Amino acid sequence: MLAKRVIPCLDVHDGKVTRGVQFGRAEEGGLRNVGDPVELAMRYNDQGADEMVFFDITASAHGRATMVDVIERAASECFMPLTVGGGIRTMDDMLIMLRAGADKVSINSAALSDPQLIRKSAEKFGSQCIVVSIDCKRVAPGKWEVFSHGGRKSTGREAVAWAKEVVDFGAGEIVLNSIDADGTKAGFDIEITRQVSESVHVPVVASGGAGSLEHMAEVLLAGKADAVLAASIFHFGEYTVGEVKKYMAEKGIPARIV
Repeated sequence: MLAKRVIPCLDVHDGKVTRGVQFGRAEEGGLRNVGDPVELAMRYNDQGADEMVFFDITASAHGRATMVDVIERAASECFMPLTVGGGIRTMDDMLIMLRAGADKVSINSAALSDPQLIRKSAEKFGSQCIVVSIDCKRVAPGKWEVFSHGGRKSTGREAVAWAKEVVDFGAGEIVLNSIDADGTKAGFDIEITRQVSESVHVPVVASGGAGSLEHMAEVLLAGKADAVLAASIFHFGEYTVGEVKKYMAEKGIPARIV
């Protein structure tokens, strides 16, 4: 079995790391300031994080320029792969972030609007660079629907079917976000994670709901995820990346130990 990855996620708003619950938005006062993204990235790099995800939640040109600066500084200080998402709509946007030092770019709403963007970007940059983030919500027993625009707009697409489609277009990885669980620290949505993981041949990163070591082990084992992404439990010092990996090892889950 390949090593499972532990990935801290930094939501960046106006150059600062923030944290919300169930996709809370800045204009609603739903975000809490956490700190400087590069300082946090360096902390997680030292703790042995396998990757780092930066998610730009600032919808402005100034915010985008700030994010480029964040990626440039983080890439110069950290030795783990960096993924950037949020507001990436074109191949030019991708190129800017890759040139700044990102190893991967993550797209969501842009992929829903134009699935051919996945194919074109995978052909240009390589599938290994293209991550598709899927925000899903349970809409009925046993049924999950894909949402766009930060979880605000229903797309009418079924989550597993969309996951298969993005892989067919050339996505090299999927980040599966549970809107219901996001920021609640009540555990991942195991059922949809398992369904997607069993349906595609690319790595699936579980996101939304990490609140304990048990939650992360459960989604990697029962949910069959390839990696686990978390924010609050790392940012507020509840656990370190090293503690997560130690627990994984105790449960027989392979991990890269630093």
